[in-house]
Amino acid sequence: MSPREETHPSTDGAHASAAGRAPFHVPRPERANAERIAALRQARLTAAPTHLPSEHEQAAFELGLVVALVLGAPDASRGLDLLVNARRIEPEGAEVFGALLYATGREEGAEFWWRFAAGSGSGTAAYCLHLHHLKLGEPDDADYWRAWSDQLATAERPPGPRPLQVSRPLLPEAVRRDILSRCHRGLAPQLPPALVAVIDRLPVQDDGEEPCEVPSPWELTSGTTAACSWDMWADPSG
Repeated sequence: MSPREETHPSTDGAHASAAGRAPFHVPRPERANAERIAALRQARLTAAPTHLPSEHEQAAFELGLVVALVLGAPDASRGLDLLVNARRIEPEGAEVFGALLYATGREEGAEFWWRFAAGSGSGTAAYCLHLHHLKLGEPDDADYWRAWSDQLATAERPPGPRPLQVSRPLLPEAVRRDILSRCHRGLAPQLPPALVAVIDRLPVQDDGEEPCEVPSPWELTSGTTAACSWDMWADPSG
């Protein structure tokens, strides 16, 4: 399966009511140049052996670590709130929501939101897609997204850092440590059952291309993730 190319969305209406939100589409990134992709393929062929038996396992391991870092980042909470509440969907919010979906086993939904974030300028999301496709044994797609990630890394950025407005971490420290511990033991990231249940109840929409239902984040906020994680991590039956 080659990387999909979608039309750019109009995100000005992203703040419409939760019940009446219009369908949206993943933006189409510019094609990374062929020379960059060819160089990545050659580098992969000549790379030193990884510490895991296969490239697929190594990719899964690294993707779990990246997801843990995304969810534990200081601005993850703010990013998720921007995705849900802002008039314009912010790429870092889509990146965080994709990580939450991946940590609940919804890899197709995670891929959709990472493509949205990568198409909107998130190099981290593009790198997640690179690892995701390596894990699935799809090297052509993996090379495409790695090239796109590298291209974004060298792109000109707006001057000056944005101020962080963090009132509470997206996930408590105990949950973040548990996710990292699972990754280092070769296990997939996992969220508290209470938060998984909240994500299970999110509205879904068809992505318009394949039979895949994509969860929408409109009813999820950082306050929800924090409350579920803090209040019910020790007692999932709560």
